[in-house]
Amino acid sequence: MIKKLSKTAVSAAVLTAAAVVTISPMPASATSAPLSNARIAAHFDLAAGQTPENIALAPDGTAYVTFAAARQVARITPGGSARVLATLPEPADGGVHTPVLGFALTTGIVRAQNGTLYFLYATGTDDLTGLWRLRPGGEPQRIAALSAAGLPNGLALDRRTRTLYITDSVLGTIQSVPTTGGTPTTWSAAPELAPAGFLGANGLKIHNGAVWATNLDKGTVLRIPVRHDGRAGRVQTRATGLTGIDDFAFSGHGNRILATLNGPSEVALIRPDGTSSTVLTAADGLQNPTSVALHGDTVYVLSAAYVTAKDPNLVLARNNGR
Repeated sequence: MIKKLSKTAVSAAVLTAAAVVTISPMPASATSAPLSNARIAAHFDLAAGQTPENIALAPDGTAYVTFAAARQVARITPGGSARVLATLPEPADGGVHTPVLGFALTTGIVRAQNGTLYFLYATGTDDLTGLWRLRPGGEPQRIAALSAAGLPNGLALDRRTRTLYITDSVLGTIQSVPTTGGTPTTWSAAPELAPAGFLGANGLKIHNGAVWATNLDKGTVLRIPVRHDGRAGRVQTRATGLTGIDDFAFSGHGNRILATLNGPSEVALIRPDGTSSTVLTAADGLQNPTSVALHGDTVYVLSAAYVTAKDPNLVLARNNGR
């Protein structure tokens, strides 16, 4: 596991260098309207590979997360205790051929209303890379094979059409798969999704009739309308200049976004006009944050500590701007 964590840190360091980011030690807290009362609710075991990558919430506030380097899916109670639900099989080559990163990792996760979890696993091998499903009390099962040459990363569920959308950060695409599984379809391969040296299309959400995605290399937030026939419309760039942007969530009913900026260890508030401001920093506990989610007036932020290598954790804050 120490070997895998070293690869994780090296890959993240490349991300940071590519973004030309300088991580300052413990900047002043940016916790302010619309966020307040930030606190670390759970600490994870870095040595065990518990680098949290993505999050899905249940109605009671329980968090389901992927621990990337450990190849795991875990449940975190509102009180902060974690329980591993599944560990994915290690590829025969140890994951060294996983594109760009060089280690096998679990990435995006969503939760269906019946409690079924869908998540992504990238290994660089044909037999394991893909979309996986975990039903309550069951065992993990791959339901769609994805290209071993890619890096499936972000995952979003359209409950109305029972369609899962997947970003591939290496191939620069968004693919779609029905919740029953099967052969993926390339939904969009727009140039705005492509990487520019490291990783491209990353975070992913369904919101108000459109698929929204981030591009880590380009620091952008993209909106792609879903046409009446289900096909992708023209890409709209809604925000730029967001160095190291990873995952995001919508804050309330409009188009205001909370986004994690991995290298700078910040959470940014992105307004509908594309302007942004910092609302959380390392002083609030962030350690290379990877994902964010909202439950009522509570904001959940996961940090993987890929570069800081200090304290992967879960930070909770109050959302005052709903």
